Amino acid sequence: MIENDPLISRLEARIEALESRLAYQEHWLDTLDRAAVRREQRLSQLERINALMQQRLRDQHQALESLAPDLGAPDERPPHY
Repeated sequence: MIENDPLISRLEARIEALESRLAYQEHWLDTLDRAAVRREQRLSQLERINALMQQRLRDQHQALESLAPDLGAPDERPPHY
């Protein structure tokens, strides 16, 4: 075979292009994977904060109920309904 064979040159160029595309895709897959992990961590953190806030609201509601049980529930319908 001759080294300057146009077929070999075209194949080498195609292989280089494919390798370049593969490297680019691997880079973006890694980038997307890191972003997905960060989003999942943030979502978990926000879910924990939400659960804590809900518990605090329940605790505050119970504390208010124990201080003023005669006020009744705020969601009760007035007698004229």
